[in-house]
Amino acid sequence: MKLVVQIPCLDEAETLPLVLANLPREVPGFDEVEWLVIDDGSSDGTAEVAKNLGVDHVLRHRSTMGLARSFRDGVDFALSRGADVVVNTDGDNQYPSERVGDLVAPILAGDADIVVGDRQTATIEHFSPFKKRMQRVGSRVVSAAAKASLPDAASGFRAYSRQALLRLNVVTQFSYTMETIIQAGNKGLRIASVPIVTNPKTRESRLFRNIWQHMGRSARAIVRSWIMFRPHLVFLTLAALFFVASAVPAVRFLVFFVQGQGSGNVQSLVFAAAMLVGSLLCLALLVIADLLRTNRTLLEDSLERLKQLQYGREE
Repeated sequence: MKLVVQIPCLDEAETLPLVLANLPREVPGFDEVEWLVIDDGSSDGTAEVAKNLGVDHVLRHRSTMGLARSFRDGVDFALSRGADVVVNTDGDNQYPSERVGDLVAPILAGDADIVVGDRQTATIEHFSPFKKRMQRVGSRVVSAAAKASLPDAASGFRAYSRQALLRLNVVTQFSYTMETIIQAGNKGLRIASVPIVTNPKTRESRLFRNIWQHMGRSARAIVRSWIMFRPHLVFLTLAALFFVASAVPAVRFLVFFVQGQGSGNVQSLVFAAAMLVGSLLCLALLVIADLLRTNRTLLEDSLERLKQLQYGREE
């Protein structure tokens, strides 16, 4: 059994030593433990620091390509090296590296395919009350989309089994965290959480400039995933809302029409017709989305088979 711990980094020369200081070289249940750093176009010598600290593998991007691409490239490399489990942690020392063994335990026990480190965000001191509330709301929305119970869907401290990674496909350019969880839940993969305590904050996030940008990007990723994996719920709900919005003014117009006052309330009929068209358009979009989902499922099945052939092991 091989475990690969990957660390996406962007200018983490100062904090990377803190991450590696507590990162285990031996984990119960594994014969090999390898460290992998993905240097996403750093300009502060992060790659050199990693090599000097004994990191087994360093991948370098010539320019900054984003966290999602770094995660995907790290996973591809780890699978090509025969990894049975891949753990992802951040280079800013946010997560407790010494808890890797606890993180992979549910996978080794056969109880989970993906394990997420629950930061217990309500207890994090540097999170504002507003951010804590938004974290809870976001986790609930993602949990509903993934049909799972996740207290901290945005956490980047995660463990993935080989089987899970072969089935997941990261297509977003922002962050893989929301997308992979929603994909996993809708593909029948088992997701578990392990409570952790984060380390003191070392710097501001480089993923977003402020919480509003983070919320906007996360919301887009969540909505996109909902439409991809649960189009019936999304478009039937929208169709029903538009239909109700058309029925109310239509009934109003009919009441006035029966009373002989219909000529003065034509605007209700026009509004009702517009809302009814919106409802029908939602139903048409549902048919298209369902066809696309079927096509995507076939393509992902083929891609999973190609990955199995590429990485040299039947699952």
